[in-house]
Amino acid sequence: MAKLLLKLQRYFRRKPVRFFTLLALYLAAGSLVFLHSGFSGEPRVPGSPRSPAAAEGPGLPYLGVMQLSRGFKAAATMPAGGRRHGPWFKSTSKEPWDRGKSRDNGGPRSRALRGRSGREKEEDRARYIGCYEDNTRQRTLRGMSFFDYKKMTVFRCQDNCAERGYLYAGLEFGAECYCGHKIQASNASESECNMECKGERSNTCGGVNRLSIYRLELAQESARRYGSAIFRGCFRRPENVSIALPASQLMLNMSVDKCVDFCTEKEFPLAALAGTTCHCGFPSTLFPLHEREDEQLCAHKCAAEEFESCGSAEFLLVYQTQVQDNRCMDRRFLPSRAKQLVALASFPGAGNTWARHLIELATGFYTGSYYFDGSLYNKGFKGERDHWRSGRTICIKTHESGQKEIESFDSAILLIRNPYKALMAEFNRKYGGHIGFAAHAHWKGKEWPEFVANYAPWWATHTLDWLRYGKKVLVVHFEDLKRDLFAQLQRMVALLGVTACQDRLLCVEGQKDGNFKRSGLRKLEYDPYTPEMRETIGGYIRAVDAALKLRNLSGVPEDYYPR
Repeated sequence: MAKLLLKLQRYFRRKPVRFFTLLALYLAAGSLVFLHSGFSGEPRVPGSPRSPAAAEGPGLPYLGVMQLSRGFKAAATMPAGGRRHGPWFKSTSKEPWDRGKSRDNGGPRSRALRGRSGREKEEDRARYIGCYEDNTRQRTLRGMSFFDYKKMTVFRCQDNCAERGYLYAGLEFGAECYCGHKIQASNASESECNMECKGERSNTCGGVNRLSIYRLELAQESARRYGSAIFRGCFRRPENVSIALPASQLMLNMSVDKCVDFCTEKEFPLAALAGTTCHCGFPSTLFPLHEREDEQLCAHKCAAEEFESCGSAEFLLVYQTQVQDNRCMDRRFLPSRAKQLVALASFPGAGNTWARHLIELATGFYTGSYYFDGSLYNKGFKGERDHWRSGRTICIKTHESGQKEIESFDSAILLIRNPYKALMAEFNRKYGGHIGFAAHAHWKGKEWPEFVANYAPWWATHTLDWLRYGKKVLVVHFEDLKRDLFAQLQRMVALLGVTACQDRLLCVEGQKDGNFKRSGLRKLEYDPYTPEMRETIGGYIRAVDAALKLRNLSGVPEDYYPR
């Protein structure tokens, strides 16, 4: 045996090409055996009921080894007991995942039937109610909503609605998710809910102005309580309380959660406690929530809760419920081409995405962009795909700061933010996404000093260039927009040439954060700025302050300077 191996060794030394050829064939054969062992069923001719190609639709060619590879991957990644679901669902199903069932991707009816069969399997977690009509001006489900034009799935929509305590979850247009406690529309034909989900083509996610609605089977009834209601403050009773707050109910055993639950059930965003009476309504010119009173005026104990305050007949304790105020949620493109191009200009990290969100809610029109950010388009900024000169959007996001680029706009809203905050926000966006965070290693590594050295001068030159070359520039400080949103939005909307009613602006105040605010839970435990960095940035702040005052504008806010 040893002599035979020695002869083979000498042979392959003289013929190395043959050796490597045989080795490659051996490895290829082993790979095919491995893939075959992980794939359930033999590959068949296209058109055969159990052919992998047939599952992808009629007329597709057989893909050989690639088809085997895809089948193996699906079998390896799917849990043996089927899809795992969140803890809020009641799960009693023991049915294994059916991998051998073929699908028909033919017409709309077949897709609707396929989606319905998938829904029936999930009835123990969320029960499918049916296909319902929807209207952009009067939503069928009037709670929270969010869009994802790339990764929307039925489960994701159900999970988000259930986490916030809603009873119903509805999907529309393949990518839009709506939540609510009450269905306020009539049924539609099942064939009209015919659009596949963007994130899972095996399920149906409504249609055009059609909602696929599920009733969520919550594991705990207490999940619908007022834990996510927001305290708005103590306010004086409005003069025409029955008009300002149209729904009310006497509650002898009053508590905060009882009033919030009542107003949530009635689909109102405000719950106002007045002793033993619960009022519900919207922010309006009759009840704008702008003049808060001393909370001690509302410090009257609740009848049912010793440690809670329930307000009084004259001073109302106000909470914002989970119900979304839909008076400012409709958005569309401009009906005719804009005569002027208006820039929404800012240094990166100065809150441009947030300002776009506010402008779209306040005006009802989409904003555009000088760039294209697919992640923002997927989150609902539909003007992102339009060319910035299309004239279909109300204003154009830009971070440009050259003379040629600036002079291509007829007017501009110039958003300025504290450079210390803006630099950190842009650094987080660069390394963590729009609402993510940079890793600790990035802050402590070479990335942060290099970033400050490159971006800090740009913060100053960006503002100076727009003040110098801009034709008609409205300066808005990010800090003022946060502090006095109503007044600053009025200024911005006036420059855009749109008349926005006050009720719509008040609605924006209640929806101001949207999905574009970075959580403050992960703040750095140390100051990332060195004394040298602060000295350099301080010089840039003084230069911008002088340029603003030279144009008879108020200088930078005091908090720009370190204490």
